[in-house]
Amino acid sequence: MGFHSAKTCHYAINAITDIIDGMASIIIRKLPETTKRRLRIRAAQNGHSMEQEARDLLEAELARADAKSETLGEAIRERVASGGADLKVTPRRRSVRDPRIR
Repeated sequence: MGFHSAKTCHYAINAITDIIDGMASIIIRKLPETTKRRLRIRAAQNGHSMEQEARDLLEAELARADAKSETLGEAIRERVASGGADLKVTPRRRSVRDPRIR
């Protein structure tokens, strides 16, 4: 009874795929050596692997960004409430095109 039916194998593959889908992996190319070194040092200071430190940094930054995100409407309302923005008025442009040329 060492053989599994095709149906059983199909379920096992789906179960493994579900587990893998729950944990995404990324590759970061062209990471400057200084950034990699800083990550390695920071990970060592925190007792983490570089991978864990990178995960923690990404999660913390995304949570911080989500917390301060605002809608466009809120940003406009805040800008107007604080007095708006000083916009430099430029003189009206003249037509560069020669009106005689069609």
